[in-house]
Amino acid sequence: MATYKKRGYKPKTEKEKVEKIEENSTTAEVFNTLDESANKAEDWVGKNQKGIFVIVGLAAVIALGYLGYNKFIAEPKAQEAMNEMYTAQKYFDEAVVGSNKDSLYTLAINGGEGKYGMVDIVNEYGSTPAGNLANYYAGMAYLNIKDYTNAVKYLSDFSTDDSVLGPIAKGGIGDAFVQLNQLEDALGYYEQAISASANDYTTPMYLLKAANVAQSLDMTDKALQYYKRIKSEFSSSDQAKNIDTFIGRAEASN
Repeated sequence: MATYKKRGYKPKTEKEKVEKIEENSTTAEVFNTLDESANKAEDWVGKNQKGIFVIVGLAAVIALGYLGYNKFIAEPKAQEAMNEMYTAQKYFDEAVVGSNKDSLYTLAINGGEGKYGMVDIVNEYGSTPAGNLANYYAGMAYLNIKDYTNAVKYLSDFSTDDSVLGPIAKGGIGDAFVQLNQLEDALGYYEQAISASANDYTTPMYLLKAANVAQSLDMTDKALQYYKRIKSEFSSSDQAKNIDTFIGRAEASN
């Protein structure tokens, strides 16, 4: 059982002196572990007692600075980015439903009417939500004009937790890699699209694409797994309409 010693207690016996030395030695090792720049426990304590007030002061300054940055810099910059992106997004939307797709997608990428394109938004406002979203628009636009390398570049820089946009971005990278004949990479991104979110729209679409690529890579077991998942989990989807044909073809080649 440990013996409690009052503050100011002085060891009397030789044994107690040895114990006191060992105790001080252990304490010094602890302090040295916490701050490798100090050679003695006393140095560490002295430095950190003074530093505590500095750290607290810095924490307050950082907190106030963060709030000030958000209020007076980040929020206005984010709003400015959204305003700047309006015209480029309009071109993109028109390309999706219009007939002159290539020129409209190119305008969405590079800008027009003296306004920024998506690439400009990324370069000027990359740290804002609009800058992040511009990566998605730029990547999908490049994919549609068959510039697959840039499609991969910009879609890879897009990040989101959205249950639809997330899988579509990953799937878009997969589509680009298919066109670049990098099928292993394509399969990996289709699988990321599948795991990113389970929903009735993107999941069966990328299950079918992953299965077809797996089949091309002679990964028949994996292809069958994905085909059968479409049949069992997404039987009402468009991808399930001819799924028995795909399953039969895969089983015949197995």
